[in-house]
Amino acid sequence: MDASTIIQLIWIILFILLITGLNQRIQLKIWILDIRTKLNTIKSLLEEDKAKTRNMLRNLGVEVPDALIERVIDFFTIEPVEIEPTDIIKRMDHLLRTTENSVRKIVSGFLPNLGKHELSLVETSLSIVAALNIVYKEIRHYLLIGERENNFILIMQLEYLMPQVMRIVYTYHEALESFMQGRPIGDGAGPFIVYNLLEKSEVKSRRVIDDTSVIEAYYKDRRLILVKAEGPGSNVGHPGAVINRVVEELKGNVDLIITIDAALKLEGEETGSIAEGVGAAIGDPGPEKIAIERAASKYNIPLRALVVKMDMKEAITTMKKEIVEACERALNHIERIIEETTPQNATVIIAGIGNTMGIPG
Repeated sequence: MDASTIIQLIWIILFILLITGLNQRIQLKIWILDIRTKLNTIKSLLEEDKAKTRNMLRNLGVEVPDALIERVIDFFTIEPVEIEPTDIIKRMDHLLRTTENSVRKIVSGFLPNLGKHELSLVETSLSIVAALNIVYKEIRHYLLIGERENNFILIMQLEYLMPQVMRIVYTYHEALESFMQGRPIGDGAGPFIVYNLLEKSEVKSRRVIDDTSVIEAYYKDRRLILVKAEGPGSNVGHPGAVINRVVEELKGNVDLIITIDAALKLEGEETGSIAEGVGAAIGDPGPEKIAIERAASKYNIPLRALVVKMDMKEAITTMKKEIVEACERALNHIERIIEETTPQNATVIIAGIGNTMGIPG
């Protein structure tokens, strides 16, 4: 058989594949096989994390840990109606707080003798398993639909999304160990900066409002109201509502509000880079952020923001050295903002936003 005959056969085969659509069907099967392989990997990681959580709960005295795990990982919150926006923030805040309190009651019902901070670690560990469970179910759902209906476009989209999905899955899987052991994570940059500032300040008073620490201190001839989630448990508190309350208690006599938070960096940016800006640096669904904005705008208080940049994995896993060093450098930025925008004897609210796990205060 000469070369021209072979080339003709190849063209004939390609023509048949194109006419009959067999090439798409073959490609579809290859994609489905790859997605199913990755889905099995997600399932194995989910089962591994369930086993870790199950062992932790047994060690804490839960006789039937599966009952608690299955109840919490399928717990859901229905978003408020958006077609009628009146009071949507108030309704969202109510639903989020109800979710938080409901899950806390479920967990504390199984672990009635566990301390508040330890209980928070259990809640967050279960939340991570729940997140993996949702990812697994969603991927399986779209795979089965695409496979049943031979939906080439749906399977193709899913295949191209899988690398990103797997990065998220591995990140959550790695994060579980940090939360089970109560180690500070990257998202705790805000509370850690406030804690470092607290160590250098003259503390006058402390109180806890709504799972959130409020500390009055003096630093650089300014009166500081330091706000952070109560530590060292896995807790983000309610900084927006607390700042709003503090501003009202002071009758608006506040010269500056600074919010400090972790922020997702863009590819190419360095981990631990610091940026300044204006606004409320807080990544909640809305209620906490709008509470800060309303308090600031009501009394015409300047609202400044400081962020420490990191990627998603660095945000929810054990805090890296670069982030710790950035938190130490951030104090210089805070001092500069305070000195540039407020006179001596001014009152400044500084809020460290984020998960305060492993960070006292």
